Amino acid sequence: MVRLMSVTVPPSSLADTVVERLVARYAEAADPVRAADMRAYMKDIAPFLGLSSPVRRALHRDVLAGTPRPDETDCVAIALRCWELPEREYQYFAVDYLRRHVRRCSSGFLPVARHLVTTRPWWDTVDALAAHVVGGLVAADPALRADMDAWIEDEDLWAARTALLHQLRHKDATDTGRLFAYCERQAGHPDFFIRKAIGWCLREYAKTDPDAVRDFVVRHREALAPLSVREALKNIGG
Repeated sequence: MVRLMSVTVPPSSLADTVVERLVARYAEAADPVRAADMRAYMKDIAPFLGLSSPVRRALHRDVLAGTPRPDETDCVAIALRCWELPEREYQYFAVDYLRRHVRRCSSGFLPVARHLVTTRPWWDTVDALAAHVVGGLVAADPALRADMDAWIEDEDLWAARTALLHQLRHKDATDTGRLFAYCERQAGHPDFFIRKAIGWCLREYAKTDPDAVRDFVVRHREALAPLSVREALKNIGG
């Protein structure tokens, strides 16, 4: 039975230290000109500070220098506090931090992950959370597959996209029954992000079993969107 964790910010001295350092370092490195360009490129999903990936990586090393390994409460606090800050780079930091420490989190972290996936959602955070955080949690506790069965039916397209993408890194351990059932379930979805996700997860699994993916596409080609078919068969033909 999954222990549900309340999606509230718990006290954490580590989060206090990390977020205080992060805000200070990010403010020093902010680039307003680049920030405007980044905000436009990302469809105005959030304000930006204008920090490139290499700059952020360097700042993160400074921010995290000398800090201890977090426990689950620390991960929750850091992620939720970063999600409350306006600029998008703070959410990127939280995603990177969770990717690094997902093994410190139990199944009870899933409600927090859902909050992150469905709050100020866009592909830039959702996809990494799906493949590296939610996928890691499910791999560690297969009982969470039942939650993915619910998410694939969710009216929130980002929860459904997460269900489609959570097995991206599972390779031979992929639950193929669910993979194909999820793709079939959402084959007629009108949204680009769901259609793209169907093709992406099939294309990724094709690296493990191209024949299975090719056969699935042949059997469901009429139901699948052309975008999904193109993406699924991109590297294997058919």
